[in-house]
Amino acid sequence: MRHIGVSNFSVEQLRGIQATAPVETLQPPYSLIARDAEDAILPFAERAGIGVIVYSPMGSGLLTGKMTRERIAHLAADDWRRQAASFQEPQLGRHLALVEQLKAVADRRDASPGAIAVAWTLRHTAVDAAIVGFRRPEQVNPIVVAAGIELTNEEVHQIEDWN
Repeated sequence: MRHIGVSNFSVEQLRGIQATAPVETLQPPYSLIARDAEDAILPFAERAGIGVIVYSPMGSGLLTGKMTRERIAHLAADDWRRQAASFQEPQLGRHLALVEQLKAVADRRDASPGAIAVAWTLRHTAVDAAIVGFRRPEQVNPIVVAAGIELTNEEVHQIEDWN
């Protein structure tokens, strides 16, 4: 038996491939700053029984609490984030305000803002797992705890009402 997993597929593409063979897993981008998957992709995957493994739940580092305007200004010239809209105004100011909400929840939970951002994605009923990237070993433990964090409704509202 063969197994199919796809990344970045639209609902139309999922329907098309499902006619050939069942898709078992889907990898869409999903975070507090990239929520497009909520509209159609996640509901479709949930109805179709497709496992969802989201990627970039910390917004390519923006939601970790470590990213500042100064750090962004000093990213390497070839770093794609220098050109990304989410790392430039006017979005950047809104995203940094969101990070302050994540920090407030993280402080109460004795967790990192990145862990709270990942936990937020994992709370969606269609999401089974999240792919997170690390550059150094000491970054692992502060994020892995996200798997055990169940955000309260109050925390979710605090995080989502950032704009």
